[in-house]
Amino acid sequence: MDKKQILYIVIFIIICILLGYGLYFVFFKEKNNNLLPNDSTIGTSTTSSFPNTNNGQNNFNQVNTNNQNNNTGTNNTISGNDTTNNTNNVDNNFQNLQEKKLVTKITDLTMQNINKDTSGNGLRFYNNQDGKFYKISANGTVQTISDKVFFNVSNVTWSPSQNESIIEYPDGVNTYYNFDTQKQVTLPTHWEDFSFAKDGTEIAAKSIGLDTNNRWLITSDPQGKNIKLIEPMGENADKVIVNWSPNRQIVALSATGQALGSERQEILAVGLNKENYKSLIVEGRGIEAQWSPDGTKLLHSAYNASSDYKPLLWIVDATPDTMGNNRKPLAINTWASKCTMSDGRFAYCGVPTYMETGAGFSQEISKFVADDIYKIDTATGIKTIIPTTESHTINSMYVSDDGSTLYFTDLNQNGVFEIPLK
Repeated sequence: MDKKQILYIVIFIIICILLGYGLYFVFFKEKNNNLLPNDSTIGTSTTSSFPNTNNGQNNFNQVNTNNQNNNTGTNNTISGNDTTNNTNNVDNNFQNLQEKKLVTKITDLTMQNINKDTSGNGLRFYNNQDGKFYKISANGTVQTISDKVFFNVSNVTWSPSQNESIIEYPDGVNTYYNFDTQKQVTLPTHWEDFSFAKDGTEIAAKSIGLDTNNRWLITSDPQGKNIKLIEPMGENADKVIVNWSPNRQIVALSATGQALGSERQEILAVGLNKENYKSLIVEGRGIEAQWSPDGTKLLHSAYNASSDYKPLLWIVDATPDTMGNNRKPLAINTWASKCTMSDGRFAYCGVPTYMETGAGFSQEISKFVADDIYKIDTATGIKTIIPTTESHTINSMYVSDDGSTLYFTDLNQNGVFEIPLK
């Protein structure tokens, strides 16, 4: 055997070893995850500060709250960030949560498009079984808002300050309806994705013309009058999120900013008068967003390779002057649609107890996974689990304006549920 043959054999062996190690690393190597607290830590904080964002590159070691609970104590260090749980960092308002909270089912009605009522301490919803609209008062009483029947409604957008809504049907018909005056107005069928201003005096929507040159982000009064063209959307209508900020300054978010590669995107804040607002950098795709009640913060989720394509929550300043400042990952895997902000600081979220890699591509993957309910202090990063008497898969959440009650709906059950917070 000559030297060349021996060299070939050695190279072949080295390649086999490297391929074997690569297969082991990708498919079999155990991941180092920091998991949920066990029962002895319920009611205490699960982290005491934010993970390091590493200048926005999103390669920090996040707290993984989406696996089986097999950790061994309360003083687990977050690797790479020198962040240690501290049992002294307990939210004093939650000292009483060592005992499990009783979840009460308010009604068994089949419902959709739930929203807080104008008082802020009750709820409104559409019952797709009888076609009527209902409200739930703060004391749990359920009653119809109107005797008028609306069959086969596909979506409802509620006014935050008036007893009125935009009602959409599967055939594209859009109707404004005032439940106090019973006034009804038909809106253009090519309008979609409605959003009310906080004071209820205006709506925003997408006007989708057949010609891409005739597709606009618009505003009008709720009855479709005084139409104003805000921005042309062209072929980018699907990249625009119509979501009027509570301070009325931002009418939509648009994923049409500068290209930043496959893992990041620039989100533009769209104002009413072509203002040149600061943009927001989002670490990933599939953005979902929730405004804080005062419009100063934006809670949002996105996924990328660093999060195993699971949605990761972030908090960021979001006024026109501060947009993008103080951008912080909250180190928790869930969708913003499972959350609600009670004020500019605290958020409540349903967090899946287990989440598959790639769940960010489709929330349906976690449809039958039970959620834990967390209170998150977005200023400090402290997370407090709210132990409950039942398991639920959260669909949507709402906190009463007085902070006394957490309402939620379940993806797999009819009805509205409530948990006392005080």
